[in-house]
Amino acid sequence: MTTPRPLAAVPTPPARRTRWTDAELMREEFPPPKWAVPGLLAEGLNLLAGAPKLGKSWFSLGTGAAIANGDPVLGSIEVERGPVLYCALEDTGRRLQRRRRQMLAAGGRAAPLLTLETACPTMTNGGDAVLVEWLEENPHARLVIIDTFEKMRGTDAAGASAYSADYAAAGRFKQLADHYSVPFLLIHHVRKQSAEDWQNLVSGTAGITGAVDATLVLERGRGQADGVLHVTGRDVEEADYAMSFDATAGAWTKLDGPAADHLVGDTRADILRLLREHGPLKPARIAEALGANPGSIRQTCKRMGDAGQLARTVDGTYSAPGGSGDSSTTPAPSHLSPLSLRAADQHEQE
Repeated sequence: MTTPRPLAAVPTPPARRTRWTDAELMREEFPPPKWAVPGLLAEGLNLLAGAPKLGKSWFSLGTGAAIANGDPVLGSIEVERGPVLYCALEDTGRRLQRRRRQMLAAGGRAAPLLTLETACPTMTNGGDAVLVEWLEENPHARLVIIDTFEKMRGTDAAGASAYSADYAAAGRFKQLADHYSVPFLLIHHVRKQSAEDWQNLVSGTAGITGAVDATLVLERGRGQADGVLHVTGRDVEEADYAMSFDATAGAWTKLDGPAADHLVGDTRADILRLLREHGPLKPARIAEALGANPGSIRQTCKRMGDAGQLARTVDGTYSAPGGSGDSSTTPAPSHLSPLSLRAADQHEQE
């Protein structure tokens, strides 16, 4: 049986200073941000949005239980052990019990430091006091999860614009997260309409994403992955991660390698694998190596180049992104997994 990891102290934050001269600011030594999940969830207000029934609640419950035990999150990310509050406001005790029993039956561990709450007033009707009470009782707190934001946001000020109302509603949670230096995770929904920029998938106005410190969007994947987790924020590197869901264990796992490798069809995956192993090639050589139709490979390479899945030169040579043949400027990869690229048009089948 695994020995529980000891609790790591959460240092008491100093009085928050808000004004410096430029010289004072340059001399100031700020502590690094505290992480619930290194590289994904930092102190401050985080938002996770996804479609209904996609698995956001499994993601939340699994992340909370893992942090409460000091177990790796998403199967691979090491975390500090500490108390977690999970407000599952769209669930019942029976449903939560069934999910936890499913996790335990698949090899999970009981999580004594995980507090589960199924009913809480809205933030404008006393919910903030409930959160403060738990935070005061748990000075080593590592994460507070609100599932869902809409169930606890509260009423809007009369006459406020939609943007102002959304910004103020998220700001109520951010005020607590900043005061206690504890990561908060709001679970939210995405709009039904598709969007070119994944941040525009978040339901509501830009007031919500403008108020939070980090935005995460979980989309259903294609090909070999069950989902892709888009991440951007003030303290996190922007990246996409391919995700796999085990329905038996109720567990999400972050897959290794670029998300594009897990989201493309078989032909595209074969091309990417070949170019990663052998370097830049022209379509005719790719077709020869794969034993495929040259015309089909030529069209597939062109589409992959248009989608950013392959880098190409003026002479028609293709290479895997980030390889020796890629002369484009690519941001530094996240330390969690290599930077992924946008998947191909979801309507295209290879």
